Order: sequence, then structure tokens, then C-alpha cells
Amino acid sequence: MIKPWVFEFFPELGGEDRDPDPQDVAAYFTRYLDLWARDEALGFEGIFFSEHHFGGSFSASPNLLIASVAARTRKLRLGVMGVVVPYYHPARVIEEMGLLDYLTGGRLELGTAVGVPQELARLGLTMDEARERSNEITDAIDAALSQRVISHQGKHFSFSNLRLLPRTFQRPSPPRWTAVVSPDSARRAARRGLKISTGFNSVATIKAIFDAYRDEAKAAGLSAGPDCLALRRRVTIGATTDQARTCATAVAARLQSYVAQDSRVTQHVPDSPAKSGSFAVSDDEFITGTPKQAASQIVEQCRAIGAGHFLTVLNWGAPIDEVEQAHETFGQEAIPLLRAAGV
Repeated sequence: MIKPWVFEFFPELGGEDRDPDPQDVAAYFTRYLDLWARDEALGFEGIFFSEHHFGGSFSASPNLLIASVAARTRKLRLGVMGVVVPYYHPARVIEEMGLLDYLTGGRLELGTAVGVPQELARLGLTMDEARERSNEITDAIDAALSQRVISHQGKHFSFSNLRLLPRTFQRPSPPRWTAVVSPDSARRAARRGLKISTGFNSVATIKAIFDAYRDEAKAAGLSAGPDCLALRRRVTIGATTDQARTCATAVAARLQSYVAQDSRVTQHVPDSPAKSGSFAVSDDEFITGTPKQAASQIVEQCRAIGAGHFLTVLNWGAPIDEVEQAHETFGQEAIPLLRAAGV
């Protein structure tokens, strides 16, 4: 079975040159909250929100979105892929994690990320410092999940005898994820026992990344089956193939503009992993067609790399009417095919 998830950027209404009316923004929030609640009935496994800052999305505090959606749903798994931990003190991350696990009734998926260079730089953080902070905070999370009182002495954070409450509802831990873009980051995640998600790169490159994860997990004596691996792609669907292709052209243009600011992105490269921390946007990133055509492409890619989870960015950045229709038809026609597929 391939478990289908929504990967949600929550695109901004308006932009740098237009500040929308607050009433329009309020209505926009309501429509998205209704959409995410509807996703439960459509058969999605859950929603992974993203965290982004300084324009382009309303995703600055995805934990608040989780709390709002949790009150409207009963079964959806809810998480962030991932919380950009270098922005925060470890105590903040850990205590919010515990609170959300209770507010969701034990439906929390704990995802962390280092962040993207252009956003970190706006606050004076380099990627090297962000990775250092991320590693320290992940160490603190590890400790908090196994101990009632924790201490930490590191380069960026130091504290002693903190009792962080509440401890998680799910024991010993909510499912833990991290986003990766290279074999090196996949190996680090495997050593920590974290599940991983990735996208952008070609199927061949992602298979190499997942193979590195599987090899490292095996060496550590840990399980690394399909349930540990998630593929994220931009999916554009329409009533006809031609309609989907027309919509996909706009999706590709939006992504090109977005990643143009990211120093990790390279141009198309041969199907082998790029240097550590970099990636290329492959044609494989874009899945386009009718819901059944999209499902066929998703199954093919997931089987090729051994992923048991698929995170779909549906009709990314399109008007809300188009996004609502995409969720509806994907849920009705594609999700049953994904859930019936073996990996």
C-alpha cells in the first residue's frame, strides 16, 4: 500500500505588490481549513504542513495550523515536514511537540528540517550554523523522549535540569521524520532512526539516496522498509490530459521562480547524487494528467525507489477553486488506486 498525504505550502493570498483585504484573507483561511477537514473523508492519510517565512505562503507557524485542523478532524495524521528547528530554542520545540501530540489525540507526526538558505540568511543564519543548531536540537529531542529531566551543553544551546511538559502522548515517541536531499543527510537520519522524505531529484537519484539510507540502517540493525520512506512530488491533475498540462505549465513556472533563490539547486545533472546538500529539479518532480494517469505515475515512482508514503503537492499555487477540485478528484479516483498498490 502507498499511503497518500497532502503536502501543504498554504500559498499566500496577494503578494509583494498587493496587500489583500483582511476579510478576504479570513475567508481564504476558512476555505483552506474546510478543505483540509474534507481531506479526511477523501481518504488522505494525513497532512504535512511546511514552514516558510518572509513571503510566498502563510506557513510561518505550521504548528498553529495543526492545532486548528486537529479540532476539525478525527483520523488524519498531522505534522510538519518540517519544523525549521534552527529558528527556535530546543525547549520550545520539545514542549510544543508534547502539546500538539495531546491536542491531536496522538495523531502527531514529528518532522524537522534545517531550512532553506535564502530564508535563513534573512535572519543572519548560514547553512553551516543551521545544521549545527539542528543537530543540537535533535539531540535534545532524543533526550526528552527518553528522560523526564534533560540537560544539554553545546555550542549554541546550554541548559541544565529542564523538565519539559507535557511529555508526548505517543510513547516512546510520535513517528519522527526529517527532510533530506542527499545520501549524506539520509545516512545521518538512518543512524538516528528517523524516517525520511525527499523530492526534486530524479527517480534514479532518489533511489541512490534511499539506498544509502537502507544500507546505513541495516548496518545499525534498524528497520528501513517502505514505511520509513516518503516521496514528495508536485502533482497537477485535470479532467483531461490537456487540461492538466495547461495547469502544470503554471506550476512549473512557479517552482522555477521559487527555487531560483535557493543556492542548493543545480541545473539538470546526470542521474547520480550531487554534492552533499545540493539537488536538481528533475522532470520526475512533475506528475501530470488525469487522476488515474497521475496514480499510475506515482505507483511507478514509489515502486522504483521503495517508498511507502507519497506526499502530494496538488496543483501548487493555483487558485483555491482549482485546488479544491484537485483534492476532490484525486481523493475519489487516485487514492483508491494508491492504497491498493503494492511496493
